[in-house]
Amino acid sequence: MDLFDLAVDRSKNVPLAERMRAKTLSEFLGQEHIVSETGLLRRAIKLDRLGSCIFWGPPGCGKTTLANVIANGTDGAFVKLNAVNSGVADVKRVVDEARMNAKNFGKKTYLLLDECHRFNKTQSDSLLPAIEQGDIIFIGSTTENPYAAMTPAIVSRCRVFELKRLSEQNIISALKRAVSDKDRGLGNYDLTVTEEALNHIARASAGDLRVAYNALELAALTTAPDGNGKITVTLSDAEESIQQKALSFDENLYYDILSAFCKSLRGSDANAALYYMQRLIKGGCDPLLLARRLVVHSAEDVGLADPNALVVATNALVAYQNLGLPEGLIPLSEAVIYVAEAEKSN
Repeated sequence: MDLFDLAVDRSKNVPLAERMRAKTLSEFLGQEHIVSETGLLRRAIKLDRLGSCIFWGPPGCGKTTLANVIANGTDGAFVKLNAVNSGVADVKRVVDEARMNAKNFGKKTYLLLDECHRFNKTQSDSLLPAIEQGDIIFIGSTTENPYAAMTPAIVSRCRVFELKRLSEQNIISALKRAVSDKDRGLGNYDLTVTEEALNHIARASAGDLRVAYNALELAALTTAPDGNGKITVTLSDAEESIQQKALSFDENLYYDILSAFCKSLRGSDANAALYYMQRLIKGGCDPLLLARRLVVHSAEDVGLADPNALVVATNALVAYQNLGLPEGLIPLSEAVIYVAEAEKSN
């Protein structure tokens, strides 16, 4: 195999999630609240009248895909940047090219900025004149609440569209399409995926289509074919490929769940407190933060009504510091139950 063959084969290494990305609105799944037949966004895209906007939503819900659909549906220039590795110089270059395109060819320029919440004030300010004067049509994509994470000057000049997590049925439909699609999906394999496997992947992906595609591709490529060359992905294969539900959360949801944990302790609901503790830990929260909050509640909310609550909470904190995961969760959980059930001091 020579270098030219390697270049041709590179497309085979593109992940399934990227290959199956929708190219038109008819292929786009979910987000019916903004892309329905009568929705504002669909009408604006069809008429090529979309102004600057920001797509905000959790990972894998279709933000970048929707931006690509817009790119495919317009006759204007389309430039894509990532806020993580782009700076003022990149923005200036895009704006200069956009002005030249408008002057020489009468073409609009769309700028898609992934992770747009990562742009600082200086970088954002470099975009403002171009957005105001219509030199570019800005399309931001972010997993963070733009009203809190972005500069108000940018947000005020854009229409914000909030995208939701995809439903399990949306994800099942997408997976079935990937199994049968011979051009972009896995249709060239003699592949069968059981309903139980599809349902498990859809449920465990927690609304993230990228996670679901990755799990399906891994299961299909690692499952051994039978004597006739047929590949059958079963529930056990799906469980191995995805393993556990993705429980990531953005900053707003993190503080909401932390607040729910604290209120459950105050409200003497031990079951709820244990649930929210596990939800936070599974999502990446440091258990020591919860242990410290528990110590505060034992002194502040329980107080002298049951002085032993402070002893139990501080001992659980020390126990976790010495044991770590997973054993340290046992004394921590016991302390959560004790503090939740203890009489509260007013």
